[in-house]
Amino acid sequence: MTRIESPKVVKKKLFSPIWLLPIVALVLGAWLGVKSIKESGIEIQVHFPSAIGIDVGKTLVKYQGLTVGKVTDISLDKDLSGVNVKIVMDYRSDPFLNKNTLFWLVTPKASITGIEGLDTLFSGNYIAIEPGDGSSTSEFIASTEAPSMIPNEEEGIVVKLTTPTLGSLDVGSLVFYRQVPVGKVVNYRLIDSDTIIISTFIEQQYAHLVNQNSQFWNVSGLKIDASLSGIKVNTESLASLLAGGISFNSDIKADKAITGDNYVLYPDEESAVKGVEFVLTADNADEINQGSALVYRGIEVGKIHQTQLTENGVKFSAKFDIEYQHLLNADSQFWVAGADISMDGVKHVSRLLTGSVVNVLPGVSDETLPEKFTLLEQSPDLLNDSKLKIQLSSDEHSGLTAGAEVRYKQMPIGEITRVTFTKDFSGVEYQVEILPEYKGLITTDSHFVSESALTIDASLDGVSVTTRDLNTVIAGAVSLVRGKTKALVRANSQFALYRSTDHATATLSKNSVTTLTLDSIDGAGLSDGSPIYYKKMQIGKVTEVNWNNKTDQFSISVAIQNKFSQLIRDNSVFWRNDAANINASLSGVEVNVAPLEGALKGSLSLGLLSDELIGNQQRLYDSKELALKQAQTITLVLPAEAKVAAKAAIRFQGHLIGVVQQVKLNQDLNTLTASAYLYGEYAGHFTKADTEYFIVDAQISLAGIKAPETLITGPYIGVIPGKVSDAIDTFEAHLSARYDADIEDDALTLILEDSQLGSIKVGTPIFFRGISIGQVDGYTLSDNGNKVLMYSHIEKQYTHLVNQSSRFWDASGIKLEVGIFSGAQIETGSLETLLSGGISVVTEDVTSEQNKLSDNSRFDLYNKMKEEWRRWQPEQVKP
Repeated sequence: MTRIESPKVVKKKLFSPIWLLPIVALVLGAWLGVKSIKESGIEIQVHFPSAIGIDVGKTLVKYQGLTVGKVTDISLDKDLSGVNVKIVMDYRSDPFLNKNTLFWLVTPKASITGIEGLDTLFSGNYIAIEPGDGSSTSEFIASTEAPSMIPNEEEGIVVKLTTPTLGSLDVGSLVFYRQVPVGKVVNYRLIDSDTIIISTFIEQQYAHLVNQNSQFWNVSGLKIDASLSGIKVNTESLASLLAGGISFNSDIKADKAITGDNYVLYPDEESAVKGVEFVLTADNADEINQGSALVYRGIEVGKIHQTQLTENGVKFSAKFDIEYQHLLNADSQFWVAGADISMDGVKHVSRLLTGSVVNVLPGVSDETLPEKFTLLEQSPDLLNDSKLKIQLSSDEHSGLTAGAEVRYKQMPIGEITRVTFTKDFSGVEYQVEILPEYKGLITTDSHFVSESALTIDASLDGVSVTTRDLNTVIAGAVSLVRGKTKALVRANSQFALYRSTDHATATLSKNSVTTLTLDSIDGAGLSDGSPIYYKKMQIGKVTEVNWNNKTDQFSISVAIQNKFSQLIRDNSVFWRNDAANINASLSGVEVNVAPLEGALKGSLSLGLLSDELIGNQQRLYDSKELALKQAQTITLVLPAEAKVAAKAAIRFQGHLIGVVQQVKLNQDLNTLTASAYLYGEYAGHFTKADTEYFIVDAQISLAGIKAPETLITGPYIGVIPGKVSDAIDTFEAHLSARYDADIEDDALTLILEDSQLGSIKVGTPIFFRGISIGQVDGYTLSDNGNKVLMYSHIEKQYTHLVNQSSRFWDASGIKLEVGIFSGAQIETGSLETLLSGGISVVTEDVTSEQNKLSDNSRFDLYNKMKEEWRRWQPEQVKP
């Protein structure tokens, strides 16, 4: 029976995946279209006065070096007032295309202040843009010049200067502080018919120099001031002379300036510097004119700026410098002072040329200053008061202030009235008034010492602590140390102010010591104050240690107390002391320790040679041994590969004659300079001009070890004494001695010739019947290079064994001859010649006057012994 299956009904899908492809393509096309429209650029129009320097398709628009657009078209304006330039801007610049956005053409421009647009020489002109605010627009008018670029606050501050005239200032003119460029002018503009505002930028690192009390003045050009005082030519710098410039001062106590602060720009420094202006009147101006100085106690505190004729006489406009304005009070007095010519001489002779000055006597009144002061023709009686006025000077400020007491044995006898710099600013000057009843304490050899509130004196003897009263802590004090003479001083006499009693003692004692200078290879560990001993008793000290960069030597200044000056004799010598000296030998160990102060500071010793010997009082020796042996210094120049070190010995035929003190590598890196000592008893032989120095080092070969002691002690310096009479102190040392250095004068010298050197070397022995009678001393090539010349010698006792009939051959190594019929023949010498080589000699005839050899006779060196030579047996007779 046939089975019939029922049909299956399949529901058709409403959406096929194939439809995704056109949908994706549609979305992608739409996105690309939108992106193309968005990035197609923004077209704007900029109006320029002319199209010079602008090219279609070439001229770019840049913002801070980044290209943001390009010129696409140029057309004339309708009213022919310029050209309209069409530019396609990058779509991302849309937020910056606002009403106040600026466009300008950048072209090369050179001026005194610098060069602008230098990059356009290579890339061509371009249009620059500076984004602005306002509403969005597509039409702009180009600026005729670049706008001023005001730096931001991170780069510095911008202050504004007000002036009636611009002078030679321009954008880019420098701003100076003490002639150091610290900023520049970035902009200026005319506010009204009388006022110009100059925007000045100060770099951040110098911004702290500008404060609320700073004054600015113009330093452009050249200022020439000619008067009786001389001719002054002043300019800030070459840059300010050409391009103009501005300078300013600073008050560290005032608040710092910030961006936007306003200042006045003065025409010159004299007008800018603050001070107190006042008026002086006189009947005439015979001795005073414009530029005359106002002087107080020899210090210029101000100046006369202007003279003017009035109905009653002459009016002077004067000005006190700001730092001295406290000297001007209601009862201050002024008088004319010129050169003082008398029988005692001429005082203030410079005023004969520069003119008179106006002396100032400060007042004490707190009342308001009068409208004018009267200029007196002579000093007022107030100057002739009973107090003694003197001046103290010091290299540095000791903390003393006006009102500090001047004391004698801790009793006040006067006070300091004023503290100021010396006229040349090299030190500090103190004005002092001594009470009338104590004038007699001040004599010409008195001196003054600054007191400390707390003094701690720590030494090997103990610790001493000294304190003073509260007044000394607050204002300081000065102590008088009376002199031994009775000569009184005049008013305004000058005295030195010492910082301590020790300082005063050291300075004043310089006249009671004997001084001399010692030369040393090094600083010897010394410093100011290092003691000098004689038989372990201190007799002086080191006062100064200086280094001379030209000679690389040290000069040490020493002072010997006068009571020990008789120790400075012709046989005196000086040497450096070691902190501890240990001498160990089979007989025991000796330890010598320097005094504690000398061990800490370094020290010297003075010693005396025998009366018949002459010492060197200009040399500081490195040790007592060198000093007593009267060592003489020499300088050796060695090759850089030399291994000589400090303390290396200098020897002559094994005998110690000196020592190397110091070795250093020279700047050329090819040589060494060694400073060395020769013991005095040998120095005369080894300082002659033809003296030869060389390095002795171990040489290991099959023949043995040469100079084996240097394997332990290290290389040393060998020397061959000279014969000429001229003496020098600088020598060139070689890596080895010359080949004939060790040859005795009566030895016989020979020259052996061969085509090859073979195993021959310096020191190769020469054998006669197996006994060494000489050696090879050196070798070189002949002039034409065809032969090797071997310089050799025969010892004196064997010279009769060689003559013109002698033959020499190389007996080194093993010689093997193999023949077909003769077989193998092996020839060898002794074990010594087998290992280290050797030369053999045989002589045919007896030595006589006819065949006797002279020095430097030449022989061929054969490579082997000939058979007939074996039969030579002359009966030599030793002479």
